[in-house]
Amino acid sequence: MIWNNEFETLPREALEALQLKRLKNVLERVYETVPFYKKRFDEAGADPYAVRTLDDLTNFPFTYKTDLRDNYPCGLFTVPQDQVVRLHASSGTTGKPTVVGYTQRDVETWSEVMARSLTGAGLGKHDVLQVAFGYGLFTGGLGAHYGGEKIGASVIPASGGNSKRQIMLLKDLNVTGICCTPSYALNLMDIAAELGEDIRDFPIKVGVFGAEPWTDEMRRTVEEGWGIDAIDIYGLSEIIGPGVSCECLEAKRGMHINEDHFLVEVIDPVTGRVLPKGEVGELVFTTITKEAMPLIRYRTRDLSRLITQPCKCGRTFHRMEKVMGRSDDMLIIRGVNVFPSQIESVLVSRKGVLPHYMLIVDRIGTLDTLEVHVEVEGDFFFDEVRKLQELEKTLEKDIKDIIGVTAKIKLVEPKSIARFEGKAQRVIDKRK
Repeated sequence: MIWNNEFETLPREALEALQLKRLKNVLERVYETVPFYKKRFDEAGADPYAVRTLDDLTNFPFTYKTDLRDNYPCGLFTVPQDQVVRLHASSGTTGKPTVVGYTQRDVETWSEVMARSLTGAGLGKHDVLQVAFGYGLFTGGLGAHYGGEKIGASVIPASGGNSKRQIMLLKDLNVTGICCTPSYALNLMDIAAELGEDIRDFPIKVGVFGAEPWTDEMRRTVEEGWGIDAIDIYGLSEIIGPGVSCECLEAKRGMHINEDHFLVEVIDPVTGRVLPKGEVGELVFTTITKEAMPLIRYRTRDLSRLITQPCKCGRTFHRMEKVMGRSDDMLIIRGVNVFPSQIESVLVSRKGVLPHYMLIVDRIGTLDTLEVHVEVEGDFFFDEVRKLQELEKTLEKDIKDIIGVTAKIKLVEPKSIARFEGKAQRVIDKRK
């Protein structure tokens, strides 16, 4: 299903003409209203009034998350405070958070792209949508909420946490769609079993999951455990929130980027060079319709690649593959680049292994070590020791053969690894 045929199915030539018009407008606007951008453009010799093609965007400098913190709280706003109707902020684990402002039109744009996302996931006005993303300064909850209301669905603002109540709501209110993190979906599956409920008997048909990287192996686990279709959604607070891109139910292969609102590039994370379409690199976004706080060539640190082939759903927007990880979350173990999602793919592919794990990185002398704690099914864990040892050796060999890193596997009993109501924490790095 398509929410907005006028834009989502635009021929590429018409789409690129619209993108260029909007790009020129936003470059001129930030140059005239944001001292940070005027200074940065002048230093780079980038003239916003000389842009003639979309490729000219590469002449302009990147924007980094540190730039948002350096201009805290509102130094990148292009409108006066009385036009800002909403403020969100990303978590600040060290120092100040990054603050993002929205005009009324920005909120409407956000609702629009989320309506497209939920429609593409197969949801509509006859559905009941439970939003189990957190509400508040985090953008997930309210983004999904307003998108759900825009398509006419009945929205339950459950927020995160209180898992037993989440199960009750899912069952008693005949929920047909849920939005949450994929790791929380796994947690809810376990909670339902503890309550003696088979979540597959509930009327729910689809889940829209995001806010953390997850693999296709985890998707299959969720789909089988819930008896639903699991759809991947992508977004980040600095750009707009959830709804930057989302998979369609028809293909479930790559997330359609709302390119009439967001220009995307893929760059080499080390050199900053723009890569050919189809190569894996760091996603860079330019917001071309944001009013309160447009961002030019914002480096996300998220690693993915673009899919330019036409999709059977009829949308003409390019797609992005599942995010494989963040360039700043990458672990380097004895010279080998390792992402938690790679480890996850190896683990979950083995029968009896559960999708709950923790990577513990340490250093003994001058050598890095990697230990992987992973849960196995109860019957398997209490089986004979020899079988557990064989599985540990098998997983260690798989990780070595597929990823090229040596890891020690420790199989643990079910529910012994911490669960998270929001984004899962997968790594303990004792080297830091």
